Amino acid sequence: MAYTRILLPALLFLLCNNYWHCGHAARPGKRAAESNSQVKFDFSPFLIEYKSGVVKRLMGTDVVAAAADALTGVTSRDVTIDPASDVRARIYLPSFRASTKVPVVVYFHGGAFVVESAFNPIYHAYLNTLAAKAGVVAVSVNYRLAPEHPLPAAYDDSWAALKWVLAHGNGNNGTDADTDQWLSQYGDMSRLFLAGDSAGGNIAHNLALRAGEEGLGDGADAKIKGVALLDPYFQGRSAVGADSMDPAYLQSAARTWSFICAGKYPIDHPYANPLALPASSWQHLGCSRVLVTVSGQDRLSPWQRAYYSTLRSSGWPGQAELYETPGEGHVYFLTKLSTPQAQAEMATLVAFINRD
Repeated sequence: MAYTRILLPALLFLLCNNYWHCGHAARPGKRAAESNSQVKFDFSPFLIEYKSGVVKRLMGTDVVAAAADALTGVTSRDVTIDPASDVRARIYLPSFRASTKVPVVVYFHGGAFVVESAFNPIYHAYLNTLAAKAGVVAVSVNYRLAPEHPLPAAYDDSWAALKWVLAHGNGNNGTDADTDQWLSQYGDMSRLFLAGDSAGGNIAHNLALRAGEEGLGDGADAKIKGVALLDPYFQGRSAVGADSMDPAYLQSAARTWSFICAGKYPIDHPYANPLALPASSWQHLGCSRVLVTVSGQDRLSPWQRAYYSTLRSSGWPGQAELYETPGEGHVYFLTKLSTPQAQAEMATLVAFINRD
């Protein structure tokens, strides 16, 4: 009986103690779940980053395989630029086989540096259309995205892709394995174009600057003929010109830019705001012509117009062209590809590429 009097309270203590610990074991799990659901940065409609480190992308995650496109007759295939960083690209070849070589367009997708890919159905359709209408070999670059890979990762990846195109188009790496047949057989590296929308336009501009400063170094014939900036992602801390802007928007823009580059560059750094460039830098832009497109309802349009005006007055010896579409929003042409407005803009881009 004495043994029972001693054992029973001990068992009750152990059971209660175990219950208490089980309850508290669940609570850290609950707190962890709550932590996983706590938002660190809300970059809607693009993505949400949680305090746990999880990044949930809200758009631009769909992909489509490279293939022959029945609508345009364009064939595409994927290549690896850098296996270590998983930088890849999709190459587009139109069905038309010219007896002479055709321009090469290196394209950079948009998505605020945080979403989308070269393999997204929207970009796949756009590049098929561009390759068919312009009669060009197009290379659509899949660069790494923030916040997992903050800027300058996208710039470095895109520069590596540009150098890959030049090396594999010219066969400068020395072996047949280092020569891309489509680029070497059909691509004219003396008529090389950079193009991109939104963040991709920002990338194209920054690569043209780097090319002007460093050179391409891949043969005397290799040069960037033109750069097409389609509703480019340019902005700064303050409104430009006579345009007024909501201060709350400007503050939000600064926060999102800091998120994209992990706080490494302020929003008035030339990466984001080319208007902050020294005058001498404009003069060394590494191409002979630039097209800037602006959509009338785009909140970035003041900086886009200011970019064009500054470029024209900078002493840069090339030709600058501005194309505006009233009443449309940012990069409308991607999702409204069949509309008269988007077709007219595509025709402008095609003429820009094929003009002598």
